[in-house]
Amino acid sequence: MSTASIKKIIPCKKDQLINMVLDIEKYPEFVPWCLGGKIHEKKETNDIIEIKADLKVGKRFLNETYTSLVHYHKSIDKIIVSNLGGPLSHLKNEWTFKEINNSTQLDFYIDFELKNNLLNAIMKRSFNLGLKKIADAFEKRALELFK
Repeated sequence: MSTASIKKIIPCKKDQLINMVLDIEKYPEFVPWCLGGKIHEKKETNDIIEIKADLKVGKRFLNETYTSLVHYHKSIDKIIVSNLGGPLSHLKNEWTFKEINNSTQLDFYIDFELKNNLLNAIMKRSFNLGLKKIADAFEKRALELFK
């Protein structure tokens, strides 16, 4: 499995950043290697927003779509993502948000494994670089939208 975490302080309000992360259909506009995002179902209760969504990732001819279940826990400002289907055999992804003055501390954790052993081996070699590019893309997008 590939596991990593990133911590960033982003100069925007916590709610703005959370809403941006939950806006999955906009990911192709700024997330590297994201070719499509589609929300199929969204339910909201007092404390949880639940989203079932697809992400299409890859490059032009080499791409995969995976389905995930996203839970945003409002009371603890945490988004937890798990795999429902597609090329991943395992996915656990957590976003934790903490507002500090007029900025937000974002803690991001990911643990995943692809079903395809060859692709899994390739991903492990470039995983940290790819994750840094994606984290930087979220930060850049937040600055463009909210700064």
